[in-house]
Amino acid sequence: MDEADRQLLRRCRVRLVSELQVAALWDALLSRGLFTLAMIEDIQHAGCGSRSDQARQLIIDLETRGSQALPLFISCLEDTGQDMLASLLRTSGQAEKQGPEAIRPLDLRPGVPRPMGTEREELTVKQEPAKPTPGALATVVLRPEELWPAKPRPTVVRPEVPRPVDCGSGVFSDVCGQLSRENVDLSYVLNVDPCGLCLIINNVNFSLNSGLSPRTGSNIDCEKLQRCFSSLHFMVEVEYDLTAQQMVQAFVELARQDHSTLDCCVVVILSHGCEASHRQLPGAVYGTDGCSVSIEKIVKIFNGAHCPSLGGKPKLFFIQACGGEQKDPGFEVASTSSEDRTPGEDTESDSVPFPEGPGTSDEPDARSSLPTPSDILVSYSTFPGFVSWRETKRGSWYIETLVSVLEQWAHSEDLQTLLLRVANAVSQKRIYKQMPGCFNFLRKKLFFKT
Repeated sequence: MDEADRQLLRRCRVRLVSELQVAALWDALLSRGLFTLAMIEDIQHAGCGSRSDQARQLIIDLETRGSQALPLFISCLEDTGQDMLASLLRTSGQAEKQGPEAIRPLDLRPGVPRPMGTEREELTVKQEPAKPTPGALATVVLRPEELWPAKPRPTVVRPEVPRPVDCGSGVFSDVCGQLSRENVDLSYVLNVDPCGLCLIINNVNFSLNSGLSPRTGSNIDCEKLQRCFSSLHFMVEVEYDLTAQQMVQAFVELARQDHSTLDCCVVVILSHGCEASHRQLPGAVYGTDGCSVSIEKIVKIFNGAHCPSLGGKPKLFFIQACGGEQKDPGFEVASTSSEDRTPGEDTESDSVPFPEGPGTSDEPDARSSLPTPSDILVSYSTFPGFVSWRETKRGSWYIETLVSVLEQWAHSEDLQTLLLRVANAVSQKRIYKQMPGCFNFLRKKLFFKT
């Protein structure tokens, strides 16, 4: 879909979400090949499954369905008797093609340019004179602030934050013995016990049709993670060998639970992965059936709109999967880590090539939007586009290091510092290199309950 059609859909989205009758559209969308049955089922599970949630997801995914998606969608609307919405899209699209002069600005008076500076300006505007005189002009002096009043800027307070010190029972204090009010406001509160739910998806065995190899050693990662997050006061649940649809369903069920009495939520995914087209969050993970689910789609299930009981609370995602199939040999430095060893036959990657062929760029799972990303952190085992290494007898480099760092330092350091330790340690392993990283949308520091 070209940019003009995307912008048209976004301008009309409010009315489409308000009026679109999605139940009548499914057969038409299928018959015209605009969506597959699996895609429609994903849309039907969007949010709480309400009509408006499904309509919103349908419009978002429609942007990914190719250059003819908009005219085909308009035809579907006409086939199902939704002529008003079809006419809205047709006429709006035609007006846009006639050029910007055909569209009257909504927020500016004709003839009055928007002032660019803050100094006093003289603007000439066309006015109706007291006595009708064709073409009469009147010169009026207007201050910019009279047309566009300036909004006051909020005062930003940046208190100095002393490093927390563990007092011995999971209670943190500063050097004076108590955390100041300002410091408390800069950290998430994880006081309840258990402090949250932790869901681990452990995909080890894949169907023959998927072409994906078994992930030997992943069970070792899973056991370490269970022990680690249990010690951090999370209720841990493990799901084994899920298809892509089952993974989505597990995430939806977790998001629908009542988290109002909990302080945090953790999702860990152990699977094969690949590159994927994206807007904000890269990568996708595979179900055991060989179908992929984008990281963006997974994270969106837990945003403030779909999971209100986790609103304002940290939602953490740890992804052990390849971001692509590139192998990084690294670059030469003055010294190497004593941990460097030659990779043997027991070292594997969770890499799957980026799928190629017709329709790749229109994969809807990889193009889902993330409208409310606050209080979210996504930690990747490797840089986008590169493989993630796993040993058959010890588990993956990333999970092994993550668990080790949490066990040694979680009692005194915040999550971002812990992940820096993980990235540094993993980056120094072996001949082939691996660079973990994260997308951090947290608003505060996070200290685990220990």
